[in-house]
Amino acid sequence: MRRASVLDVGCHSALLTVVRWRSGAVLEPVFSHKVRLRLQETLDGKGRLGKAGVESVQRAVAEVVAADPYLRRSEVFPFATSVIRDAPNRDEVIARVARTTGTRLRVLTGEEEARLAYVAAHQWTGSAADPLLVLDIGGGTVEIASGTGDQPRIVRSLPLGARRITRDWLPGGTGSSKSRLSEVRQHLRQSLSATPGVPQAEPGGRVLACSKTFEQLARLAGASRHKAQGVPGQLTLPQLRASITLLAEAGPNRRAGLPGISRHRAEQSLAGALVAESLLTACGVESVEICPWSTREGLLLERLGVVRSPSHRRPIAG
Repeated sequence: MRRASVLDVGCHSALLTVVRWRSGAVLEPVFSHKVRLRLQETLDGKGRLGKAGVESVQRAVAEVVAADPYLRRSEVFPFATSVIRDAPNRDEVIARVARTTGTRLRVLTGEEEARLAYVAAHQWTGSAADPLLVLDIGGGTVEIASGTGDQPRIVRSLPLGARRITRDWLPGGTGSSKSRLSEVRQHLRQSLSATPGVPQAEPGGRVLACSKTFEQLARLAGASRHKAQGVPGQLTLPQLRASITLLAEAGPNRRAGLPGISRHRAEQSLAGALVAESLLTACGVESVEICPWSTREGLLLERLGVVRSPSHRRPIAG
């Protein structure tokens, strides 16, 4: 039985995930440990991670690695997402964490994150050969990938993540003005239309939405119709637009009390909904399926050898 371990350091948490795989099985959790982070609160206006943020990453990495007594560090793949990847002081942060914890974080390019999200979504669907479009909204970037096999033909990564849009367009997460919401929508629409080769939904294909942003929006949109626990299986464009109205009328503190919206993502939830709306529109999509797997699971699948990474790509940047 094969095992793989990934340490994922993002804006909101550091998460160690250990899984195993048997032929014909799904990813079977072996161990998981999460430490909550609030790195968005330590960023300056240019996205530089402050001293408090670096120290919190150091503590979190040390804690999660020490949490599993059977963990062999040489088998762990530690990586940081866009909050560290795109920080002007990225190299300094990575060096300080390595020096104090013995763990050197790696970074994936946005395009590689998109590819891995596609790999995970394709495997989650059961390896069907139908056209597949995968959408993933992160804090700093948006990833889009499409294809028909176990590797995508097209990948795109755009600087339109929920945290970035909140910082640049909706400071504090507020957006009660209709004119301000129109400005954000126009910015997103123009950014997407100016990007060459944005994949489109294909007739007969499936569209999968990954990431906590989509998952929480699906919970919010489906709260009135789904009494059972769990994430609604789909999120439609009309539901998204209704959710935008609801989120815009509520400040971040009130949003944290809405179904599906976690307190630590409440501030950026309005931006996330606006990005999702623009993304679906740009890709010609009326509804998406919610997929619980994304970049992390794609990385685990490739490290387990369930899916082979393409030999012509360098899978790691940094």
